[in-house]
Amino acid sequence: MKFSIERAALLKAVSQAQSVVERRNTIPILANVLIEAEGSDVSFRATDLDIEVVDKAPAQVERAGATTVAATTLHEIVRKLPDGALVSLTSDSAAGRLTVEAGRSNFSLATLPKEDFPVMASSEYTSNFSANAAVLRRLFDKSKFAISTEETRYYLNGVYMHIADGDGGKMLRCVATDGHRLARIDADIPADAANMPGVIVPRKTVGEMRKLLDDDEMQIAVSVSETKIRFATPQITLTSKVIDGTFPDYTRVIPQGNTRKLEVDAADFARAVDRVATVSSERSRAVKLQLDEDRLILSVNAPDSGAAEEELAVAYSDERLEIGFNAKYLLEIASQVDRENAVFLFNSSGDPTLMREGNDTSAVYVVMPMRV
Repeated sequence: MKFSIERAALLKAVSQAQSVVERRNTIPILANVLIEAEGSDVSFRATDLDIEVVDKAPAQVERAGATTVAATTLHEIVRKLPDGALVSLTSDSAAGRLTVEAGRSNFSLATLPKEDFPVMASSEYTSNFSANAAVLRRLFDKSKFAISTEETRYYLNGVYMHIADGDGGKMLRCVATDGHRLARIDADIPADAANMPGVIVPRKTVGEMRKLLDDDEMQIAVSVSETKIRFATPQITLTSKVIDGTFPDYTRVIPQGNTRKLEVDAADFARAVDRVATVSSERSRAVKLQLDEDRLILSVNAPDSGAAEEELAVAYSDERLEIGFNAKYLLEIASQVDRENAVFLFNSSGDPTLMREGNDTSAVYVVMPMRV
């Protein structure tokens, strides 16, 4: 195998592939990227057995062929090469070496046989549809902060993507929760997606997929089966197993009867929470919200380190209320708001609180209160 490729194209392809590779591997081949050169393209394939990414890049292929080489080492080499360099890669399967040349730099890397590289079994996808990158990015970006990190509740370690009934009929919905807070984000259902099975997309896949979604105009081909999900652009294909479990009935924890309404500038609110939480050494310190006629007092009382209080002008006309929240959860939810105003709907100091962006019901957040 021998081909030449622009450094920028090579770096983009290799960085996408190497980020899937697990740092600590008991199986040596999983630390490698499979490089396949054919026609006028080179593909770079990496897997951790749960996720597989294939990135294609244009190249001048002199001799077709394939080999595997350590992904992180190749990435580091390419990253340190000068901008604009033309990189030449030549594999010698008899010697088990891959030579990387650029200008006066020359590297010789150990390779492993391509036959040993595990290729993810293809799946019969029951649903295939196309979705805009900006729509998918919003669905996953706004929900992923609520993914649980608790391994014992593995079925919460991802984003539940499914078709649901929303205010305007059937919607494509993403939900994530860790039991303390919940995010539920809706988007218009794409054509041909009506029969999509509900799947739990793992946290790592959500992170990797994010790299495919930067171009707002891009259409992403989405394929879903009971066990796998695939996101594809013309250059990159990301295939992932989904979490084998049942996502709980989240509709039960979304409060319906919360009537006390607080409207506040989302950015001002987030900054105020951040400031008062500074006196607390623990990130989980409760912030107390005292609500009165058009007035909100945020306060933190940390006996070991001090106290803080800040007042905000808000729109609130219901009866007086005192309620406490984890400062970190409040900040994460407030940072999701794209519009100017955040609307909080309370019931009592012991009940879950609902938050949305202005009058928009396509993004709804729930946060559990804390005792203060």
